[in-house]
Amino acid sequence: MNQETENKKKLKAFFDKEYGALKSYVGTKIKQSIHQDAEDIIQEVALKLFSGVNGHSPINNVAGFVYRSLKNKIIDNLRKKKHEASDIDEIKLNELAEVLYGTPDNAYSEAMKKELELKIMNLKPVYKEIIIAIDFEGYTYNELSEELEIPIGTLMSRRHRALGILLRKIENKNKK
Repeated sequence: MNQETENKKKLKAFFDKEYGALKSYVGTKIKQSIHQDAEDIIQEVALKLFSGVNGHSPINNVAGFVYRSLKNKIIDNLRKKKHEASDIDEIKLNELAEVLYGTPDNAYSEAMKKELELKIMNLKPVYKEIIIAIDFEGYTYNELSEELEIPIGTLMSRRHRALGILLRKIENKNKK
């Protein structure tokens, strides 16, 4: 059996057995500061490891190899640009408010706009990032996909979920 096949078997067995532990490990490292969730990071690392396995060097310490790869990915993500509240500008906030509230932008009070901004900033980082990048910074899905190394479909799904969460929060507030 060649080395590549052996390495892939070792990696597959390790990921199958330790996926829960890997998810916990990554989750504890990214809680406050990263733009992805634990499963996204694990899947990206796994894809890279499986596609990069070669037949020249055996993986002797699979656990060390995987955990080091995860740690490096987390560090890379931490170095990426972080988005702050100052990234939200007034004009773009009006445009997003129109999408969510469904009325022309001149109908929004300052209180409504501030509430929307607060709701955006309180989203999970992965959702806040996509809303700010697409709706406020003017990124296209292609540009953001290249920068974050995340598939376009995943970004579109995240934005859709984020808008849904914002809409539910707004509807719940209006019911009270």
